Amino acid sequence: MSKPLLIEIGVEELPAIPFLKEQKNIEKKYTKVLEKYSLLCEFEFYYTPRRLVFWHREFPLKQADKVEEFYGAPLSIAYKDGAPTKAALGFAKKCGVDIRELQTSTKGGKEVLYYKKTSSGNDSSEVIGQIVDEFLKDLSFGKSMRWGYNEQSFIRPIRSILALLGDEIVEFESFGVKSSNFFYPHRHISYEPFSIKLASEYFAKIKDNGITLFDDERKNKILDDFKIIEKKESVEIEIDEDLLAEVVAITEHPKALIGSFDEEFLSVPPEVVMTSMKEHQRYFPVFKEGKLTNRFIVVSNAICDDYGLIVSGNEKVLRARLSDALFFYKNDLKNGLDFSGLKDILFLDGLGSVFDKEMREKSIGDYLYEKYRDRLEKENPDKKLLDLLHRSILFSKADLLSEMVYEFTELQGLMGYYYAKAAKEDPLVCLSLKEQYLPNSEESELPSTLFSSIVALSGKIDSLMALFSIGRVPTGTKDPFALRRAVNGIIKIVLEYDLDFDIDRTLEDLSRGYKSFDLQVLKQFFIERIYQFFDVNPSVVKAVISSGERDIVKLSKKIVALDKIVNSDGFKESFSTFKRVANIIKNADTTDATIDEIALHVEDEKALYKAFKKVQATSFETYEQKLDALFALKPYIDNFFDNVMVNVDDNKIKTNRVNLVASIYQEFKKIADIKEITV
Repeated sequence: MSKPLLIEIGVEELPAIPFLKEQKNIEKKYTKVLEKYSLLCEFEFYYTPRRLVFWHREFPLKQADKVEEFYGAPLSIAYKDGAPTKAALGFAKKCGVDIRELQTSTKGGKEVLYYKKTSSGNDSSEVIGQIVDEFLKDLSFGKSMRWGYNEQSFIRPIRSILALLGDEIVEFESFGVKSSNFFYPHRHISYEPFSIKLASEYFAKIKDNGITLFDDERKNKILDDFKIIEKKESVEIEIDEDLLAEVVAITEHPKALIGSFDEEFLSVPPEVVMTSMKEHQRYFPVFKEGKLTNRFIVVSNAICDDYGLIVSGNEKVLRARLSDALFFYKNDLKNGLDFSGLKDILFLDGLGSVFDKEMREKSIGDYLYEKYRDRLEKENPDKKLLDLLHRSILFSKADLLSEMVYEFTELQGLMGYYYAKAAKEDPLVCLSLKEQYLPNSEESELPSTLFSSIVALSGKIDSLMALFSIGRVPTGTKDPFALRRAVNGIIKIVLEYDLDFDIDRTLEDLSRGYKSFDLQVLKQFFIERIYQFFDVNPSVVKAVISSGERDIVKLSKKIVALDKIVNSDGFKESFSTFKRVANIIKNADTTDATIDEIALHVEDEKALYKAFKKVQATSFETYEQKLDALFALKPYIDNFFDNVMVNVDDNKIKTNRVNLVASIYQEFKKIADIKEITV
């Protein structure tokens, strides 16, 4: 038997970003608590900023009966001379029954004490309150708050709980709120609650009262409004998906409106205008023929006949923000870029000032410049590149001193680009300031030139070396200085520009500029990121790393080549041959795996040697080609193992045969240690 169940948790406006972070866990956590109470069934979850809604079309009216089985001691231990022992008595007590009610069963080939207990399930109405309470307590939004006399905390105050099982109110209390059959409509409709008699009435009644419950419906309404505005005004609206998700999460009755601001504010860099709109006001920028215009889109949550006041109010708020931005921008241009003040800004205890960080980055820049000098000079002839590199690094953090970055911290680097451009710095310098933090996310672009990449690498490498040198090593999920992201960024840049970057050698060379620390910890941290970076069988990465390779580009090429072969048809069946190659030499001394061709007597060992020498003598263009050739030795190796005895009495012949197998293994190991592969 079942009935529809509706649960609505009415709250004050949920903040969008914390809610969206937890949203992906909500259905999982609700499912988990349903399973705990043996009431798991299909449900749908909906939300607005003022309500969390769970809808069950068919909810069981009773929990499933619970069957528990208990196994006790073997009968030989449970009874002695026909009398129950302490083991039997203890088992009966555990099961909550008289010892005469115990049964026996067979387990592990022995007859043991056994008891089976069936517990009848409760009416679901008796436990729904517990389900709701446990679910709400399990939600994690970061910060939470308390209200009134309530000792429990939640992201925002809970104001109502609607709980209807068919036409019956499920009575319980959670977070100091008693369940009921009413909900609150859109505030512009009424501040008084509306009641319903049946769970199934909810959806029609809530829609009639100004609430668009389904998030995809709200999203589509916003996008449809955008299309109407674009067609009417002949403009293009930039749709930022993250911003759109936020707006969907903070509206119950969305309506997109277009507003404007004074054209003089377009003299400010467009990123500043867009940041003011998006980050602070949740407005969408408007473009025409690819250029930012003095228009913006605001998504209103109001219900009214005239939206003019809403538009003018938002225009007034944006005008104040942009006025501040224009004032900051003009002041910064007048003051110009100056890095001397960075000496007074602490970077981190134990690492000196931000200026000290720039000096360390400058040393790293010098090292990388010498390493990639030929390519840099080829790409940028007739430029004093080292001087420009020094200038880029010295000015890289200078915009931290600007009024604009003080107000809009997310524009760090970008404002340095505009101020350097206004000061007529070399284009290479300007661009490198703009791109110094790239890549700064999973989907981020990379620096667009090798010169900018050197500046970006210098900053990331110093952050790693400096923080590890004072023991600020990321642990678990904690990584406050985004050092994992820094390593990922280094890997991406190195691969994009095909740079010679040996992890061990580079870190050892650069560590001289820092106080002594366990460099092996940093090297291992780098290697761990290699494992995470490549979306392949982890044993493939391990096999390549175990070969001793530490050059990032070569590591990548070897991992890709090996992974392709490991995933090819039939590899799993044939791999046992190569595992045997590794096992043969596992305990053998193959330091000097010299092969005496004259000592090869059996045809199958001669054939293997000849085929192997051919592979050795071939110059392969790719690692994949070489691996193909080595794995193609399989039939020769199989014949060798089938027809040639390795462990013979003649030590010279035995050693020669072991060396033949070892040589093949060592040739593999130039790319990957095949014994580490698991398939």
